[in-house]
Amino acid sequence: MARRLRTVGREFADSAPIRLVFAAEVSAPVDVVYRALAEDVASWPSWFTAVTRATPTDGGAGREVRLRGGVRFRETIVAAEPDTCYAYRADESNAPGIRALLEEWRLTPEGSGTRVQWTFAADGTGPFRLVLSLARAGVGRSFRDAVRRLDARLATTTP
Repeated sequence: MARRLRTVGREFADSAPIRLVFAAEVSAPVDVVYRALAEDVASWPSWFTAVTRATPTDGGAGREVRLRGGVRFRETIVAAEPDTCYAYRADESNAPGIRALLEEWRLTPEGSGTRVQWTFAADGTGPFRLVLSLARAGVGRSFRDAVRRLDARLATTTP
């Protein structure tokens, strides 16, 4: 059963009690990476294997996301700045212990490619915070693997 989470704004990316920040580089230019993140939402499961389904909602103003293990999120897009930032807040989730969540993807040109920085900003119960802090290395590995797969995918679809 999904629960309503606390509504947070973009500033939560900098002020959340739990902030996991990871960065990696891809060879595709920022406009191509941005389109993959913000406009081709349904393709996320093909490169981010933790995601089993991602569907745009509300005419692109939101998303419904399912993760491996059955965790679900209903999200609102809070930033869609072409070629620089894509961020969304979770409004509802069935994840135990979570109270607030915002994810922000920042894109920066890096030579002919892109530096991708992902911030996972969250708040939750004590046990949730503990589990997330213990999972930091695994979350980072998941991010790096996803970005590597996204890079490979974009290399085969970009002229």
